[in-house]
Amino acid sequence: MPPTTPPEPARRIVIAGQAIAYQLRRSPRRTIGLAIDHRGLRVGAPTRARLGDIENLIHEHGQWVLDKLAAWRDRAAPETLQITDGSIISVLDEPLTIRLTTIGRSGWQFGPGMLYLRPDASGNARPSLEKALREKARAVFAERLAHYAPNLAVAPPPLRLSSARTRWGSCSQRGGIALNWRLILMPLAIVDYVVCHELAHLKEMNHSPRFWSVVEQLCPDWKARRLELRRWGKLVAGY
Repeated sequence: MPPTTPPEPARRIVIAGQAIAYQLRRSPRRTIGLAIDHRGLRVGAPTRARLGDIENLIHEHGQWVLDKLAAWRDRAAPETLQITDGSIISVLDEPLTIRLTTIGRSGWQFGPGMLYLRPDASGNARPSLEKALREKARAVFAERLAHYAPNLAVAPPPLRLSSARTRWGSCSQRGGIALNWRLILMPLAIVDYVVCHELAHLKEMNHSPRFWSVVEQLCPDWKARRLELRRWGKLVAGY
């Protein structure tokens, strides 16, 4: 992503009689953008954009802002996955049956169609599950980065695993890539889309038409995969 200045202190704007807090971040972008998630209203603006112009745009999209904020407030919290002996999870679109065991030194072990987990002293197997999935994710993601990087004539970048709830990947100014470990719960085609998306930032640190042409070079059906990513994101929210 392009370099940004630290976010400014939270501001407030009145829309249809409602006081709305928003966070403003400036960067070398060309346009003003609005985004709403669990953190509220966030505004990205060009470095020299006037505050009056920024707030005029917010007012122009006032009803959209109010509707989106209301949707986030009303959204039910995702159910936390319950791990029991015999539970079935999907890893790279393949079913894995979980077996709880007290045998073995490791907290987990993959087998054909199985994932063996050793619960902790309190009987909780979630820590072992996350460690197992992270280990699997690191190996798969590194392999996919190594697979696609030569297509852009770049070396496979350093990989970091992320736990972000609303972001599946990112690329730093130094060329390192972070990928959300929960992607391992999705089909490989979606993992590949996110990998290609972040690798494309090594060529274009923005979301310009040139950036998307690089993505398309690596992943011709990226639009369909992006839609699937949104659907799968909701399915794995409880992990």
